[in-house]
Amino acid sequence: MASKILLVTGDAAESLEVFYPYQRLQEEGYQVDIAAPARKRLQFVVHDFVDGFDTYTEKPGYTWPADLAFDEVDPADYVALVIPGGRAPEYLRNNTELQRIVTHFFDTDKPVAQICHGPLITAATGVLDGRRSAAYPALQPDITAAGAEYVDGEAVVDGVVVSARAWPDHPAWIRAFVEVLRVKAPVTGV
Repeated sequence: MASKILLVTGDAAESLEVFYPYQRLQEEGYQVDIAAPARKRLQFVVHDFVDGFDTYTEKPGYTWPADLAFDEVDPADYVALVIPGGRAPEYLRNNTELQRIVTHFFDTDKPVAQICHGPLITAATGVLDGRRSAAYPALQPDITAAGAEYVDGEAVVDGVVVSARAWPDHPAWIRAFVEVLRVKAPVTGV
């Protein structure tokens, strides 16, 4: 069996931020499981910028089934964690089962990739204190309030945690995450 990576998400996650790491990490040989609050078909969204708007717009994106519910996840079965952005992290950060999962990855020093609004989850879990993290720029106050240093960068590496601002950063973000994985959690069982 291939090494497994857990991707945690929910409705209103940014489509690109789910599918790019999902497919790219499979290309590397990992099995990627998607976990959400419940096993169901998730509705993702597309965030984009439109002239004349002060912030991004949101349109319906792809749908995709969750492989597992958060309460079914044994984080010890996974070598790494991916936390996409979008609007989903706004409500997922309060889920105690997800907090249990996230805490495991930080307590055991396993690789974590987070992007855009994903750091709202790690901030709420209390694991960003003393770290450096990128995030969607509007989240700078949230990152700072969580005790972390906000970094405006496309691939911020802090130990085994790799963060980025948003989907335009995908190439640098995943390239840096794969470098961490190759050292800390290389593919096995392929």
